[in-house]
Amino acid sequence: MSRPLRVGNASGFYGDRFSAVREMLEDGPLDVLTGDYLAELTMLILGRSKLKDPGGGYAGTFLRQMEDALGLAVERGVKIVTNAGGLNPRGLAERLGELAGRLGLDVKVGHVHGDDLLPRAQELGLRDERYGQPLTANAYLGAWGIAECLKAGADVVVTGRVTDASLVVGPSAAHFGWARDDWDALAGATAAGHVLECGTQATGGNFAFFQEIYKKAGAGGVRPAGFPLAEIHADGSSVITKHDGTGGAVTVETVTAQLLYEIGAPAYAGPDVITHFDTVELAEDGPDRVRISGVRGSPPPATTKVCLNHLGGHRNEMTFVLTGLDIEAKAALVRAQMDAAMGEDRPGRVEWTTIGAAKPDPQTQGEATALLRCAVLDADPEKVGRAFSNAAVELALAGYPGFTMTSPPGKGSPFGVYRPAFVANEQVEHLAVRPDGTEIVIPAPARDEGTGPLHSPPSAVQAPLAQVEDGKRVPLGDVAGARSGDKGGDANIGVWARTDAQFAWLRGYLTEARLRELLPETEKHRVVRYELPNLRAVNFVIEGLLQDGVSASTRFDPQGKALGEWLRSRSVIVPEVVL
Repeated sequence: MSRPLRVGNASGFYGDRFSAVREMLEDGPLDVLTGDYLAELTMLILGRSKLKDPGGGYAGTFLRQMEDALGLAVERGVKIVTNAGGLNPRGLAERLGELAGRLGLDVKVGHVHGDDLLPRAQELGLRDERYGQPLTANAYLGAWGIAECLKAGADVVVTGRVTDASLVVGPSAAHFGWARDDWDALAGATAAGHVLECGTQATGGNFAFFQEIYKKAGAGGVRPAGFPLAEIHADGSSVITKHDGTGGAVTVETVTAQLLYEIGAPAYAGPDVITHFDTVELAEDGPDRVRISGVRGSPPPATTKVCLNHLGGHRNEMTFVLTGLDIEAKAALVRAQMDAAMGEDRPGRVEWTTIGAAKPDPQTQGEATALLRCAVLDADPEKVGRAFSNAAVELALAGYPGFTMTSPPGKGSPFGVYRPAFVANEQVEHLAVRPDGTEIVIPAPARDEGTGPLHSPPSAVQAPLAQVEDGKRVPLGDVAGARSGDKGGDANIGVWARTDAQFAWLRGYLTEARLRELLPETEKHRVVRYELPNLRAVNFVIEGLLQDGVSASTRFDPQGKALGEWLRSRSVIVPEVVL
């Protein structure tokens, strides 16, 4: 039996821990080190930067990390695979070649492109009726361009917009020689890639039961969590772990939390395979080791998802600090005064949000305080610029008692509007450039005629527990963990139970209607619920909650990262038998 392929991660987003690349190379053996730098918002940021510098458009941080650690990777024989190429993978590949030359290193660099559909936006129908030509239009490519570069001897592979999991699937497919229709193996590697893609979220970061991780880590949990790695086997199964001696923890629940992060239906569609998350099986495999097995895959859909970012206009916000008595009356006065100041020529969108509440008989000034936030958006930068923020500050001596604000006036900033689109697979050119400069066309996947769920929930999972009126009222978080995030303008909340008995209660209790009841801000939105019994979990997708995407959202939590913790804080009646 061949040894597993050890694939690590050193970046979950553009701005993650800079030292992680060197740490992952120094702290233990690896075959491949991946780095995920891209998200919908990142593509917008890179798009705006490329307007100023056409030679840019890639993640400059990665280039600086390679200046520090490329020699170490070569010395240890570790391949590097990253999507840091962003909107300009060819440019980053060229800069890496120049860097290697300056460092005196013999490094073969390959890159993957073809995801940029912007020049063909009109032809492909990607223009928006309201916003016109997109700023960025990038298809989510799959793993086979990466695999082609690695098979051609690349030491470093740079991509543009590929799916996050492709950074793991590509090296696995190249190493084990998988075929394009090895659906289960590809799905298993996709599941592993989904766990790794957000870095330390798999090793205890942003984890619902974080105090247990901190207690295990000792010293208050201040030691940085180690980045995760996967030991991938020839059949696509894997073990998620981390380097010995690093911070954080890998448990069935930390892996569960990451599997639920930013997903929709259990049939998780990608350009290489549909991964059926309701077939994932998790088991402990020793300290800080979790085995992923049983993952089933089926052919990918006939269309490829495209990330579109448009320049939507400009935005600004000002936050008023309300203290002491008569909070509601103070807020009403501010709103009336600002409405009068903005007049008829007001911004196209004005939204008010109250954050927190003043406690009765407060012992500290913080306890006596609530915040009132006003966010404005408009196509005209003047309407949301100084005219707006100055109007707020000018109330300082003419407003409510105790008037103060959290920031000085500002001129506002541009915002982007995200939307997904889909094009036929055959419309996307997936191109791999080998280290010798040869460009290879990666064929589109075979069309899928439609594949439903592959199996019924396992019989070992209990049926929903009958709901009872009596029981103990506790926070939902006493019996369930949650992880939430953004899917463009939609939000997802994955909720898992800690025991079989608790899941039997949870799957009967936490319905779509119940979610709307517990989170009233979701009432006006379509909510879709999915069950993942193998993970003892349910997943909710709240459509449109984040409006036009992260950059355009006026919500206080624009990426939906805290929705799960809000849900866990809600009080529910739980049968004593499952507590």
